[in-house]
Amino acid sequence: MNLLSTHRQGWTLVLKRLHPLLRKLPFFGHDSNNPLNWDIATTSGSSLRCVRDTLCFIASTVTVLLVLGTAPSCAQDLVEFTNGTTVQGEMLEIRKDAKEFNFKLHFGGQQVSRTFPYSDVHAVTLNGKRFVLTPKIVSEPNTSDTQASGLATKKQGNRTKAEVLQIIEKAGNTPPDWLASTAMNHPASLDLDWPLRSPGPWNESKNVGQYIWGRINPNVSRWKSGIKLVHQCMKRHQQDPLRLTRDMEKLGDMYFTLLQDYPRAAYWLQKSNSPIDKETGVFLAECYWRLGNDPMALEKLQGKRLHFNTIKLLGDMGEIDMALRVTDTYAKTNFFNEAFLNAGDALRGAGRYDEAIEYYQKVIDRNTARNAEYLKRFQARANGAIEAIELFDRADVSRVGDGTYTASSVGYNGQLEVEVKISDSQIQSVRVTKHTEKQFFAALTDTPNQIIANQSFRSVDGTSGATVTSQAIIHATARAMAKGVK
Repeated sequence: MNLLSTHRQGWTLVLKRLHPLLRKLPFFGHDSNNPLNWDIATTSGSSLRCVRDTLCFIASTVTVLLVLGTAPSCAQDLVEFTNGTTVQGEMLEIRKDAKEFNFKLHFGGQQVSRTFPYSDVHAVTLNGKRFVLTPKIVSEPNTSDTQASGLATKKQGNRTKAEVLQIIEKAGNTPPDWLASTAMNHPASLDLDWPLRSPGPWNESKNVGQYIWGRINPNVSRWKSGIKLVHQCMKRHQQDPLRLTRDMEKLGDMYFTLLQDYPRAAYWLQKSNSPIDKETGVFLAECYWRLGNDPMALEKLQGKRLHFNTIKLLGDMGEIDMALRVTDTYAKTNFFNEAFLNAGDALRGAGRYDEAIEYYQKVIDRNTARNAEYLKRFQARANGAIEAIELFDRADVSRVGDGTYTASSVGYNGQLEVEVKISDSQIQSVRVTKHTEKQFFAALTDTPNQIIANQSFRSVDGTSGATVTSQAIIHATARAMAKGVK
C-alpha cells in the first residue's frame, strides 16, 4: 500500500478496478465525500491518503460483508424461502438495516425484480457460499408479501379454520407493499366502466378484460399494474353489484394465477362467492388447501357440477379416488379430454403409472375435440405424458451425467424449450429458454422450482391456471435429462 500511496497512477488503477463493485455497496453513496466520485488526477495528497484508508477498510471487511449478506452478486444466485420454494437469479441490492433485498428473477427470456424480507428467506447462496438467514418453522403463519409474490407454492402446514380465515382477512384488509408505488401504464382509451359484455370486435386498447388477457397476462412486468387497474375499476363500481362482483372475482383470479398470493386471492374470491362449477371456485378451494386446511378445501369441492380442474386439485391433495369419481362425470361430455388428462396427471403424481397411461391413451384413442387445434394440443400433451412416464427410471438424476441438456415439448401456443443443468448427480437448474405461451402465469418459475426441489420431474404439481404450460415443462425436462443418461 505504501508504494501505491505515492503514485497517482497506481491509485487510479486500483479505483478503476474496484469501482464496479464498490459503487453497489450499500454504505457508499454518491455525495461529494464519496472517494469513488473523486478525480484522481486532481486529488490532493491528503485526499489520496483518505482513499488509501478507505480501501484498507474495504479489504479488511469484505469477508464480513459477504457473510452478512451486504454485497451483491453478479453470478447466478439462489434464494431458499422458508416455505420450501427456491428461485435462481441475481442479487441486485441488499439493505441490511431494513433486513430486505432486491432480487432479479430470470425465466423464459424475461426478467422481473422483487423485494424479499429476510424473515421469509431461509438461506441465500451468493458466489457459491450459502448463508442461513431464518431457520425454518413450518407451522408459523406467514402472510407476508414474499408469499404474495409468486413463490408460496407449498402447502403451509396444518391450520385450523379460524386461523386460515384470520390470515385471509388480515391479508385482504392490508394492501400489498407495492400497490401504492406501482405506476399505471394502461392506454388512455381503455373504458374503465368495463361493461359485463365487451362491445364490438376484439380491442385490447378499449376493453379491460381483453387488455388483461392480451397485454397484462403475457407480460410479467405488467402484472402488478394490471392488478392495480382492477382495484381502481372496483372503486368505480361500488354502486353496481354485478360489475363489482365481477371485479372482485377477477381480482382474486389475478392474485392467484399471477402472484400465487393465496390469502389475498381467497379474500376476493370469497367476496365474489365464486361457485365451484367455475375455475375460480376451484382456485378458492386450493387457497384453503395451500393455507393449511384440507377440510375447508373439501367442503368447498361439493356439488353436482364441479369444474374439471377439481380433478387436478383433488389429485394434488392426494384424494385420488374422489378425483376419479369426478372424472367419470365428464366421460360423455365435451370436456372429456381436459378431465381425462387431469386424471392421468393425478394418477401419475400418485405413482399409479399404468392407470395414468390408460387415461392418457383414452385421449389419444378417442381422437376428437372441438377443433383440429385443440385435438393436436390434447394429443401432444397425452403423448408427452406417456413418454415422461416411460423415461422416469431411465432419466433418474442419479443416472444422468454432468452437463447441460436441452429439449422441447408442445405448450399451449407452440414449442417450449427447456435447459437442464446436472452436476454431481443433482439437478442444479431448470430454465425455460424459449416459449410462445401467452397465459403462462407463474408456471415458468413455479414448475422448474418444484423440479429442482424434488430433484425429479415425477411428482410435480402442475401450476393451477397454466396446467398445459406446466406439463410441457415437465415433459421437456424428462426428454432433456434422458439425453444425458450415462
